[in-house]
Amino acid sequence: MKRQEYIDRIFEEFQLVKVLSDHNGGQTWQLRHNRLGRDVVLHSFDRPLEIYRWLQSIRTDLLPEVYEVYTAEDGMVVLEEFVSGMTVAEILETGLFNRRGATRILRRLCKALQLLHENGFVHRDVKTENVMVDREGRVVLIDFNAFRCYTAVAEKDTVQLGTVGYSAPEQFGLSASDARTDIYAAGVLLNIMLTGQHPTTKLAKGRLGRIISRCTHISPEKRFSTVTALAKAL
Repeated sequence: MKRQEYIDRIFEEFQLVKVLSDHNGGQTWQLRHNRLGRDVVLHSFDRPLEIYRWLQSIRTDLLPEVYEVYTAEDGMVVLEEFVSGMTVAEILETGLFNRRGATRILRRLCKALQLLHENGFVHRDVKTENVMVDREGRVVLIDFNAFRCYTAVAEKDTVQLGTVGYSAPEQFGLSASDARTDIYAAGVLLNIMLTGQHPTTKLAKGRLGRIISRCTHISPEKRFSTVTALAKAL
């Protein structure tokens, strides 16, 4: 069965709320169940993404729950939890975070990334738009379309995925992405929450500024080696 056939079956029970994204060989929609009124996220990818099989197998409040994964003849369809809340980007529209709020979010983000890294995945697109805070204060990392497996033989990144400004130098083909790639982006994220700007433009002051500088060092060897080490430094 092809993706569209499977999606047509889903639309027998759900209605479209809005298109969330259409890029990197995939489309994402917010849907609402006709009878229950419950919202979900539907992804359609032009290739299988193994990270979603792994996400379907785990339960954690740090990552969205994946309900269904279908490998089609021409790609993959994923039905995922809709996290009701605001992205960090949306929160920043109302003002900057204080140090306590920013470090709380980054600690939770580190726990989410630790789960990925321990299972051989690197996210590669940590940014304000991909970190959600729900109504109960739960912090959730979303959007795994740019992931990379780094348990395989290390090779240089040949396709630049991620977001300019958050992407570490190795994502531009200088070397292979690994856990330290996400640490770079986490440092950029922390600085933007505190200052509203990239650390190369305006670095946060004091101890957090020093942590950010280490996270965003051009050399991966000079960054924190793990997100656990970064969380302890916070």
